[in-house]
Amino acid sequence: MNETPQPPLSGDTPPPPGGPAYPLRFDVTYPDRALNRVSTGFRIFAAIPIAIVLAAVGGDLGAGPRYGSEAGGILFIPALLMILFRQKYPRWWFDWNRELLRFSNRVGAYVLLLDDRYPSTDEEQYVRLELDYPVVASDLNRWLPLVKWLLAIPHYVVLLLLDIGVFFAVIGAWFAILVTGRYPRGIFGFVVGVMRWHNRVGAYAFVLITDRYPPFRLAP
Repeated sequence: MNETPQPPLSGDTPPPPGGPAYPLRFDVTYPDRALNRVSTGFRIFAAIPIAIVLAAVGGDLGAGPRYGSEAGGILFIPALLMILFRQKYPRWWFDWNRELLRFSNRVGAYVLLLDDRYPSTDEEQYVRLELDYPVVASDLNRWLPLVKWLLAIPHYVVLLLLDIGVFFAVIGAWFAILVTGRYPRGIFGFVVGVMRWHNRVGAYAFVLITDRYPPFRLAP
């Protein structure tokens, strides 16, 4: 006797294909319009003022924020110590890390020619980055932050090779924008994918919001 399939109960919605989303989500809106050729041609000079501002608050141009314990930069060592000894991640530390990542990525996207709008210090603009705030006691292993930076070494090697590819890809995009006014979609997707990969590794090894090992992929 065939049984009629029953609909799932409320709250039993199945996870998305491939499992739950990673605790960091990143994307850049494709500029489906003609980009400013003059701004693109002199981008390296146009970015200097905002790069100085980013450096002043602890970010590194093109490489994301600094991960350390000094004033400014991602709060890595303080967060590590709080997770290890108190099993806490102060919310304002999380908010600081998230906003610095967002700002760094806006500047990085501008330098990589992904858009011609000047990076804002506080508005989201065309770069979207979301992080899930961890409940330390249930979401994180208190000892794992001591070795996450070491466990991520395979990612560092792959990302070094990908960054070389990004360098040449952006040079190709620079010429394409000067000639056509458009950023080639294939190159755009590749560059955004590498940025996404960098952010996932940073979220795991240094921002310490998750114990889920970052996937080896460019896609969301």
